[in-house]
Amino acid sequence: MLADRLKTLAPSSTLAVQAKARELRRRGVDVISFGAGEPDFDTPERIKDAAIQAMRQGHTKYTEVGGVPELRAAVCGKFKRDNGLAYEPADVLISCGAKHTLFNMVVALLNPGDEVLVPSPFWVSYPEQARLVGAVPVAVPTQERTGFDLDPERLRAALTPRTKAIILNSPNNPTGAVFSPAALAAVAALAVERKLLVVSDECYEALTFEGRHVSIAGLGPEIQARTLTINTCSKAYAMTGWRIGFAAGPRELIRAMTDVQSQVTSNPSSVAQWAAVEALAGPQDDVAKMAGEFDRRRHLIVQGLNTLPGVSCVMPKGAFYAFANVSGLFGRAWRSAEGLKILKGSLDVTAFLLEEAKVAVVPGVDFGSDDHVRLSYATSAALISDGLSRMAAALTRLA
Repeated sequence: MLADRLKTLAPSSTLAVQAKARELRRRGVDVISFGAGEPDFDTPERIKDAAIQAMRQGHTKYTEVGGVPELRAAVCGKFKRDNGLAYEPADVLISCGAKHTLFNMVVALLNPGDEVLVPSPFWVSYPEQARLVGAVPVAVPTQERTGFDLDPERLRAALTPRTKAIILNSPNNPTGAVFSPAALAAVAALAVERKLLVVSDECYEALTFEGRHVSIAGLGPEIQARTLTINTCSKAYAMTGWRIGFAAGPRELIRAMTDVQSQVTSNPSSVAQWAAVEALAGPQDDVAKMAGEFDRRRHLIVQGLNTLPGVSCVMPKGAFYAFANVSGLFGRAWRSAEGLKILKGSLDVTAFLLEEAKVAVVPGVDFGSDDHVRLSYATSAALISDGLSRMAAALTRLA
């Protein structure tokens, strides 16, 4: 009864890990989860107050499909302030989170058979969304020894006559990589040369710990004209549940994405939009405080991971993920509830850590690398230390 496109659709592994951890907790199991891709901080009070005020003022009705003018103006102000990018409200679309923005993009842009280049490791939804519309995601590897920096030459080698777009994500989920200015400049030149669209997912922009965030659209008017820049209120303002994402880019594409949204969800939550106006246009002190705490946790978790036998981890430069190489554990054996098992890949390591250490991590295979697991350090320093101690103890029981 189901559509053929569902035959190859993989569910979100990150959400699956979160659900598994919650289920175990409901059963009374003390599980430490490194799976969640959301800040553990509360939404700042000024933003919640703005939502309350919006409700009291009656902003509880349908809005324009693409977002209220005040929020689109605030997005333009954010891009100008933080990225030096000039946009008008007509160049902006507000959606129900960055994931929704991305899906509007693939529906509006990609035809069946079109190819989209995705540097690997990648966020799990990029290839799946492309496949849903019949397009072909092409994974282009990056190298761990470079900190998973973008590889422009590999991207060039992957181009075919069917290539239509390149999806970039910096700071990166799952690796925490921050793509170097030189690599971004090379990709910008490539996109202009080959008339490709660049989709730049910058939702972790505020969590850039080393150097300054570089938005590829800011490298010149030619690349800005070919770039769709996507961001969200979820990470920088701890607003994951509010579901507000936004995009700015070529007006024709924004208009098409708005038309898609008009037939799927209509406007995002009216109340959340007014909260987002305050988030983007108000004081930014809370953002810096959260980033400082994530930076401290980054050092804590990476240093701890690198003390574990068979595990190594390069220092991420952004986001709040550690992408740990666990290939040194492959071939080791453990006695599970179902009998003796051999660790052969990231799924096995994930199962082992959940059963033996009561620690939830996300397998790297769904991100494009079976040698790794992803750990989110968007949790307290105490839980990070406890989780690392549990992992260390469990690894001593491997044969």
